[in-house]
Amino acid sequence: MDKKLLIDLQKTPKHVAIIMDGNGRWAKGKGMNRIFGHRNALTAVRESVKAASQVNVEAITLYAFSTENWNRPKLEVDALMSLLINSLKKELPEFMEQGVKVNSIGCIETLPKKAQKVLNDVIFETKDNKDIVLTFALSYGSREEIVNAIKNISKKVVNKELDLEKIDENTINNHLYTFNLPDVDLMIRTSGEQRISNFLLWQLAYAELYFTDVLWPDFRQEHFYDAIIDYQNRERRFGKTSEQITE
Repeated sequence: MDKKLLIDLQKTPKHVAIIMDGNGRWAKGKGMNRIFGHRNALTAVRESVKAASQVNVEAITLYAFSTENWNRPKLEVDALMSLLINSLKKELPEFMEQGVKVNSIGCIETLPKKAQKVLNDVIFETKDNKDIVLTFALSYGSREEIVNAIKNISKKVVNKELDLEKIDENTINNHLYTFNLPDVDLMIRTSGEQRISNFLLWQLAYAELYFTDVLWPDFRQEHFYDAIIDYQNRERRFGKTSEQITE
């Protein structure tokens, strides 16, 4: 049976975030190096975006490269940057056909110049697409994001551009990288690991967390639908009681 038929299209999450984990273990299991795993993960990206589009998800954010990933071996980092450049170029026609608007969050200025240019070019080319927003978290760390937000808010208070007493959740939201995205409803992490790894800490405050043993290169549309079905079978209370939700 097509799992998509089990999904209530009126109750799908608006924003799904994914920690794409398991590339290295997948490659090791096949007797190959980690870079082989990264290269074979592109199909999972493609399948996830397609699946999200088909069930009315408005935004999907992928944890592509963390601030901590810069500490990996130079060969692997260089390969990841090259893969980013080549995959963005290759996927642009597909993005245009599927109405995918590409976005990015993180310290993009720390990426290689060529990667920055290609990323910005793709963002510009897809800016008018409206079916789904695909955000790549690149050189991203949530603690750093929050620190930067606090610094920028503090500067505005010091310069009397912002009243201290008027700072609220919306103020912080508007100073995060994700200011133009809805809060995350569902976070998926592959490979069996069950942690958040400095990813969207503020934005995940009320998200449902879904962990699967599937390694990222093996992740397909049916696995994405499994996560959506699980999400729809949960009761989201946001601090209220079950009775209040029912009412």
